[in-house]
Amino acid sequence: MKCLVINLDRSANRLAHIAAEFDRIGIKFERVAAVDARSHPELEQQPQHPIYGTRRLLGSEIACLHSHRACWSILVQDDARFGAIFEDDVVFSADAGPLLSDSGWIPADADVVKLETYFKRTLIDRRGVAAGHGFSAFRLYKNHPGTGGYIISREAARDLLEATEKINVTADDLIFTPAFPTSSSKTIYQLVPALCAQDQFVGDRLPSLLAEERLAVLGTSGPAAKTRKPVGERIMKEAGRTMRWVVDFCRFRRHIIVPFGPIGTND
Repeated sequence: MKCLVINLDRSANRLAHIAAEFDRIGIKFERVAAVDARSHPELEQQPQHPIYGTRRLLGSEIACLHSHRACWSILVQDDARFGAIFEDDVVFSADAGPLLSDSGWIPADADVVKLETYFKRTLIDRRGVAAGHGFSAFRLYKNHPGTGGYIISREAARDLLEATEKINVTADDLIFTPAFPTSSSKTIYQLVPALCAQDQFVGDRLPSLLAEERLAVLGTSGPAAKTRKPVGERIMKEAGRTMRWVVDFCRFRRHIIVPFGPIGTND
């Protein structure tokens, strides 16, 4: 299975990091030059999906989408049915190598398999498909942000290219937010435990470049004032959450914070 890594030309330290990670698990990868928002200020003026309303996507968010589009373009030209895409700040679990060396474990109906965890609560099926080496793939039914590591089918990559030909969304919204047809129409699995996670969560050596820009923008506009909701509204919200939990349980679904497997002694 082809493994593609998105890396900015100016991020030599991140390239060194991800090269060491792939070497540790014994897998080869192909570097894909990331689109740099610093070199393309016009990106912020491109059309974006109306779901964002008045919020303008950051140039780096749009550049990230175009970087993933570059990977999808490569995969649609490949003979293999599936390919894996990674961002350059991920850390692999110790047992990642065998799964990335063979695509035979991927569920036949999968369009996307999310390999990472963002350590946010999400919703998966209670019945999984064994992937071997201690991993299982479960249908994913709720947004689980992040595009640090995922497997995508050639057909799904083609669909995402077509969907973003004239309009921009964030890459993780496009793939993993059910509000978007590109996500809700796809069969998406979550690997449990996660095969990888961004370093900011497990090593704290490589801060998220997107998060840094978002914080900078929020800092210039000032913090948003928090208002406490009325008691009745809070009670109704909690009741709705309980009802959704019951419905999900009856539909054989469960809420989970996807765990991350052991990294190993060579990290």
